[in-house]
Amino acid sequence: MIEKLTDIPWESWFVLGQMAPYLLFGFLMAGVLSVCISPEFVERHLGRRGIGPVLKASLFGVPLPLCSCSVIPVSASIYRHGASRAATTSFLLSTPQTGVDSIAVTWSLLGPVLAIYRPLVAFVTGVLGGGAIQALDRSNTDQLQRHTGEKACAEACCSSSGNRNVVVRILYYGFVVLPRDIGSALLVGILVAGAIAALVDQDQLGQYVGTGILASLAMILVVMAASVPLYVCATASVPIAAGMIHVGVSPGAALAFLIAGPATNAATIATIWKLLGRRAAVIYLTTVAVSAIGSGLLFDGVLQQFSPVTAALGAHAHDAHGAGWLIHLGAISLLAVLALSSKTLSRWSGHLGHGSHRATPGRSTDAPPVGRGDGKKPLELVVTGMTCSHCAETVRRGLTQCEGVDSVVVDLATESVVVAGKSFDADHLMATLEELGYTAKLAGNSPS
Repeated sequence: MIEKLTDIPWESWFVLGQMAPYLLFGFLMAGVLSVCISPEFVERHLGRRGIGPVLKASLFGVPLPLCSCSVIPVSASIYRHGASRAATTSFLLSTPQTGVDSIAVTWSLLGPVLAIYRPLVAFVTGVLGGGAIQALDRSNTDQLQRHTGEKACAEACCSSSGNRNVVVRILYYGFVVLPRDIGSALLVGILVAGAIAALVDQDQLGQYVGTGILASLAMILVVMAASVPLYVCATASVPIAAGMIHVGVSPGAALAFLIAGPATNAATIATIWKLLGRRAAVIYLTTVAVSAIGSGLLFDGVLQQFSPVTAALGAHAHDAHGAGWLIHLGAISLLAVLALSSKTLSRWSGHLGHGSHRATPGRSTDAPPVGRGDGKKPLELVVTGMTCSHCAETVRRGLTQCEGVDSVVVDLATESVVVAGKSFDADHLMATLEELGYTAKLAGNSPS
C-alpha cells in the first residue's frame, strides 16, 4: 500500500506531461478566440427568433473556453441584451461541456475519436435544448423589453480593438488569464487521475460489471448521479475521465461524465432556474440527461463493433510512460505557466488591461474619475458570486451600460466594485447585478 501511495505523484506527473503540449496549444487558441470573438459579436447574432440563433449559439459555445461558473454570467449578459430563451439555453448547454483547450486535452489523454465526438455531442445537446425551449416555452419571445430596455454597449470602452497589440492580448489571455482561472481545478483533476492510476489496477471494475448495453447503461447512470451535483470544468474533467476508463468504466460512461459534470452543478441549476424560469431549468436538465445517456450508449455500441478504436482509447488513457524526456519537459512547461500566471496577472493587469474590454481579473485600469466637479462620490459595492475573469468582465460591462455610470473598477480578489459617474441609482446598479446572477450590497464606506 505504501508503494502505491508513493506512485501517486509519479502517475500525476505523467498525466500532466502527456496533456501539456496539447493544453498549451489550447491556451494559445483560446487567446485567439478571445480576440476574434467579442461579447458584442455573440450578442448581435443571438437576438432573433427562429432556429438560426439556436444553431449559432450552440456553435459559438463549442470552442469558447468557458466553464460552468463563467458561462452563467456570460449567458445572463447575452440574455439581458436580447438573446432569446432558446438561444441562451443552447449557449448554456454547449459551452461548458467543451472548449478549444479541453478538446486539445481530450485528444492527448483519450484519443482523437473522443476529441471529435465530444464537441459534436456538445453541439447537438445545445441544439436539442434550445429547440425544446423554442417549441415548448411560450414566453421565449419576450425579450429585452422585460429587463432594462438597454442596448448592447457599443462605446470605446467595450470595443474589442483596445489599445494593446493583438499578439500581446492573445498571449495575455491564453497564458495568463485562462490558466489562472482553471489552474486549481485542473491540478485537482490531475491528482485525482494520478491517484486512480496508482491505487486501482487497470480494468479492475470491468470484471465485476460485465459488458453489454445494460452494463453500459448502469455505469452511465451511476456516473451521471455522481457528477450532477459536483463542480468540474471541461478541461479538468478529462484526466478524471481517463482515470475512470483505467479502472474499467466504459468509455460511454466516461463520456457521460464529460457531458454531465461540466454542464451541471448545484449553483448552475439554481441560477438557470432564477434566470430563465422553472420550465427552462427542467428542459435544461432533461436535455443534459438524455444527451449523456444517448451519446454514451451510442459510443459504447460503436466501440463494441470496432475493436481498434477501443484499443486506441486504451492506449491514450493508460500509457503515459512512453514519451521519455518529452513528458518531463511538457510537465515542467505547463507547471511554469500555471505558477507564473497568477503573479504575472497581478503585476501586469493594470498595465496591459488599459483600453481593453477583455476579461481581466484583479483591478481594472478604468480607474474612476474622482473629482469631476459634480460632487458625486464613487460608490463601492461588495459583489459576491464572481469566480473568474469572465465574471469580473461581465460585472464591469453590465454596470458600465447603466445610466449615469462613467467608469467601473472591479477587484476580483476582494469582491470590490467601485462605480463613478455623474448621476446613477445605486438600487438600479444592484438590481442589474442581480439579473446577471450575482449578489451585491453597499460597502461599509459607501454613501447610502
